[in-house]
Amino acid sequence: EISACLVGSEMCIRDSLTIALIGLAIIAFVSYNIYDIMFNPNTTFEDEEIIIYIETNSTYNDVRAKLEPYLTDISDFDALAKQKKYVANVKAGKYAIKRGMSNNDIINSIRSNNIPVRLSFNNQETIERLAGRISTQIEADSITLLKVMEDSSFLKKHNFNNATALGMYIPNSYEFFWNTSAEQFRDRMLKEYHRFWNETRLNKAKAINLTPEQVLIMASIVQKETAKADERARVAGVYMNRYKIGMLLQADPTVIYAIKKSTGDFDQVIKRVLYKDLELDSPYNTYKYVGLPPGLIAMPDISSIDAVLNYENHDYYYFVADVKNFGYHKFAKSLSQHNVNRQEYVNWINKQGVNR
Repeated sequence: EISACLVGSEMCIRDSLTIALIGLAIIAFVSYNIYDIMFNPNTTFEDEEIIIYIETNSTYNDVRAKLEPYLTDISDFDALAKQKKYVANVKAGKYAIKRGMSNNDIINSIRSNNIPVRLSFNNQETIERLAGRISTQIEADSITLLKVMEDSSFLKKHNFNNATALGMYIPNSYEFFWNTSAEQFRDRMLKEYHRFWNETRLNKAKAINLTPEQVLIMASIVQKETAKADERARVAGVYMNRYKIGMLLQADPTVIYAIKKSTGDFDQVIKRVLYKDLELDSPYNTYKYVGLPPGLIAMPDISSIDAVLNYENHDYYYFVADVKNFGYHKFAKSLSQHNVNRQEYVNWINKQGVNR
């Protein structure tokens, strides 16, 4: 055989070169296919980017179903996902797929580029409504959120109860991952609560002889009394003047809250408190019971909380809506002056035909 090869050495070399070239061609072809699968664009949409949400405990098939409408070739994506072991390492979250991305880019994005969301809330009247609001912004549903937010052992451990639980959630904008669980949201809000109640605010609360819980309850009343942030410190001053001498707070918003709570209907709109409403026997009715109600009647803004902590020192004990400067109020030091202001308001609201 050796002699045969030596005799036909030129032919042997030619055959070897042919085999080598075929091998190189195969390698080039395979390499090109791998490159094509990994790095060539594989998107089919025209927008700059699309957002996909991958739920907790999703399988690869779940992710595949979300991506397929946006990819030119799903089989190429499958091949690379298996090679990069993404199939067994699906990550929940919010992800962006940009136009023109390759399979490699897409897999890297949905594996490690979980996009944070800006979660915000304010002006919620009840913990149930807060849970509903949060559920529109993160993965956790409202039922699960409400369950953990009302967990009695958690509330007791952190000195809250069902009436004051709403106060733990300081209205603001926060950064979360979309796949945040209900427990993670609640626990983060507790940290934000303690961060909000820093030494400065705690000292201010102590200086006016209120606990943080009492400040929040008072702030919820102020919040409902005026939408004007620049008037809140003055309104807070009126209620603090009454509170300090043991006078009935006589806050209409507490009566409205009592009506809604007693009927279970927080959707009803009550623009006018009637004399019969003042007889409602509820601990939230500050026309009947001295002091603060047992809980918040709404979620106060930070401006309302700080308005209580920095309430205006004055001699006003009464106020009523100013019909000549809508949104603001007229303040009075005496009941006689208040009655004059009040009659002006009653005359105006009667002309508007507001009966409820």
